[in-house]
This record gives sequence, C-alpha cells and structure tokens, in this order.
Amino acid sequence: MQIKPMVDSPSGRQGEPDGDRQLSAPAFRSRPNPAEIPATMQAAVYRGIDDVRVERVPVPAIAAGEVLIRVDTCGVCGTDLKKIHTGSHSAPRIFGHETAGVIAATGSGVRRFCVGDRVMVYHHIPCGECYYCRKKTFAQCPTYKRVGCTAGFEPSGGGFAEYVRVMDWIVERGLVKIPDGVPFEQAAFVEPLNTCYKGIRNLHLAPDETVLVIGQGPIGILLASLAKRFARNVLTADLYPERHRIAGQFGLDMPINASHEDVAAAARAASDGRGADAVLVAAAGNSLIKTAMDAARPGGRVLLFAQTQHGEAVIDPAAICVDEKSLLGSYSASIEVQDECARIAFEEFHHGYDLTRLISHRFPLDQAAAAIELASRPSAESMKIVIQPGISHPVERE
Repeated sequence: MQIKPMVDSPSGRQGEPDGDRQLSAPAFRSRPNPAEIPATMQAAVYRGIDDVRVERVPVPAIAAGEVLIRVDTCGVCGTDLKKIHTGSHSAPRIFGHETAGVIAATGSGVRRFCVGDRVMVYHHIPCGECYYCRKKTFAQCPTYKRVGCTAGFEPSGGGFAEYVRVMDWIVERGLVKIPDGVPFEQAAFVEPLNTCYKGIRNLHLAPDETVLVIGQGPIGILLASLAKRFARNVLTADLYPERHRIAGQFGLDMPINASHEDVAAAARAASDGRGADAVLVAAAGNSLIKTAMDAARPGGRVLLFAQTQHGEAVIDPAAICVDEKSLLGSYSASIEVQDECARIAFEEFHHGYDLTRLISHRFPLDQAAAAIELASRPSAESMKIVIQPGISHPVERE
C-alpha cells in the first residue's frame, strides 16, 4: 500500500486556508452552519491497485432532494479492501460506506431531514419493483447495484472523506436518524449489522439448533451474537484467543481454538455427534468451505458470508447430494430488515449491545492509507478499523 501525503487533486481547488479545514471532533456534535462548508476537503482517493492517496478535492455539490453529510465515523469494510487490492473497480474513486455523521446541508424538497440531524446512511437501496425485488433478492436489483453516495468521482460510497453527497433515492429510503445518546461509532455499525442479520434470517434457525461461526473478526462476532438470538448453542472458531475474549463480551461462550483444535470434530462433540445444524463462514479463504461442510450435520446448512471474490473451490458433491447439505450465500444488506437493525443498534446499545467494543483502532483521515494497510493484514490485536476525520492522531484500544 502506498501511503501518500496530502496533495491538491487535479480536480480540486488550490490554496485552501487553514480556517476552512475539517473541524475537530467535538464540533461534529454541534449544528453546523451551511455557510461554513468549505470549498474543498480531504479525501482518501483510490488511484489504482494498492494506491490510496489523501488529497484535497472539491466538496460535492448537492441537488434537489439530496443531502450533504459531514462524516464523523466510517468503518473500513472487507469489500473496500477487496476493491483496493484487486483493481476490480476503475480509478479514481473514494470508497467507504459504513458512514455516520451530521447533515451539513439539504437540497430543496428535503422534508424529513434538517441540517444538524445525526444520521447513518445506506449506500445501496433497491427499487422495490423489479423481478429481483419481487423475489426478495434485493442485492441483485439493478437499482441496488447503483451506489447512491459519493464524495466525488464515480460514486463509490465516499465515507473516506470529510463530506459525502447522498442522492435522492437514498435520502428517501436509506437515510436513518441516530437517536440522542447513541454515538456515531455505534451507528456506523448499522449497515454491517444489517448484512449479518439478513444472513442469519436466511438460515431460519431454531432454538434447539447448534450453530458454528468460523472466524471471529468483527463480522464473525456480529453473526454469532445475532445467531444466539435464535439458536441456543453457538460455537465460535478462530485462531486467536484474543478474539474469543472479545466475543465473550457478547455472550459467546463456546469457543474453538482453531490453531490447535479440529473444528469439525469440536462441532460434532457439541451436538451429540451430528455436527452443526448451520455453519457460517465469516473468514475469507475458500479452503474454509471444506471445513464448514465437514462440520455441518447431514441435512445441515452452510452459509458463505466472506467469499466475495470469484474463483474456484473444491467441494464434495456427494456432501450436497447424498448428505443433503445445503450450500448458501448471503451478500450485502436487505431493506426488509432496516428498521429492525436500527432498533437493535440504537435501542439495545443502552442495554449492553455496545458494538463500539469491536473497534480496535481509530485513524484520522490523513492516515487513511495506514488504516487500510492495518485492516488488510488482521492480527490478534486488530479488530474493527474506523476512519474519523475529526481526530488528529490514531487511537488504539487499551
């Protein structure tokens, strides 16, 4: 990963005075004055494979029905990393879609939101009318595949910037107010929480079932903690005891140390020799598909959640045909569960479901490339990485 100093983008304006730069974090909690919106801003611009540069670019203009968000917190997602490292998307772009912040300006016709509202935003929203929407496979909807949030260039989320433009169809159905007393960091988890909740619902878990979640990074813990709402026994597998300790804070008390335990054998031992009723693969790597299939009972379900790159994987066809195991996939968010996920993230925050405990590192925007580098090489000490334009130096969890 190339870590570049802040430069003026060719598309930006020159000579921005210091007084127009990003305000400090406490100012994010105030009601911003539209007159204070600067002409240019910092943004982490993707310029090519493994090349992310912090540049000055124009603050995006908004049109009727749109809003401008001043970003407080944006999580670094694995799909962002995939795009940066594989070159699957053209450059330049500004990624980042797990975004929470304050509305800095509204376009004409916006009625439900005002300047100063604290919000999180979904970057994809389906049309609700096409064939895929009628079949409730919303992530395959052509409208859903359009990105409705941008900080400039080709719309790509835009959360790795100081300001994000939210387009009208997202404002209408994908912009969510954050209640008082809920921090921006918690709100930034609403979108990934939705993706996980969608996957859990698609498994149709029952109370008497045993679930195994392979991988206990932030997504794995989200999946496992949500699964525990529906199934009595939830096993978690990971290489790092440190991650199991964090998972334990979410009531996940059946850990498997994958560094020296046989995961499939442990799943059978916990289920009277049958194997898990449902196995979720929350870690990238196609080799884990075999582990998951081996750990599932006959007639069980295996859900791939982290296998987002096209390729080939070795699968025993008889495990599907003869053993009647089902191999499923789940990708991105569902509009059907938006309200429920907002309720979980916002109301249950005050009752102990504090997702900010998953954050291990907070980076200022001018160190976005370092944040992406750390997120790309997870370790025992690193969990969720977030970028926060309002802070001046990195902050690690104690």
